[in-house]
Amino acid sequence: MATVIRLARYGAKKRPYYHIVVTDSRNARNSGNVLDVVGKYDPMQAKDSDKRVILKLDEVKAWLEKGAQPSDRVYKFLAKAGLVKPKAIPVQTKKHLQSEKTQMKIKDKAEKLAKIAEEKAAAEAAAKAAAEAPAEEAPAAEVAE
Repeated sequence: MATVIRLARYGAKKRPYYHIVVTDSRNARNSGNVLDVVGKYDPMQAKDSDKRVILKLDEVKAWLEKGAQPSDRVYKFLAKAGLVKPKAIPVQTKKHLQSEKTQMKIKDKAEKLAKIAEEKAAAEAAAKAAAEAPAEEAPAAEVAE
């Protein structure tokens, strides 16, 4: 028997409430033939609320050790609770990136700005050094007189 940990819907119309149940994978979602109720999920609660997802961690661990497979949504709950590793999110396309030509333009512009900043910093350092040098020479000239 292939057991799964999944959501069974309860609640009223437009007011969903779910039980996290362990059942045979061949049973319908709300068939009532559940092996165990291991938690509750209330999507109407705030996302940061403690009452949103309630799990019986000991029972969930026991069922996972017995080979029960969690559904995608339940897997996310378990990952957030620290029972399983979170799934890696693959990067499928690079459409979110800018074109190669645009990337080159941005890189060139950044290099030009960096070069200008370096030149400005060097000019300011030279001006500061020049301003300090006459200040030191002026008292010496006054002493000589």
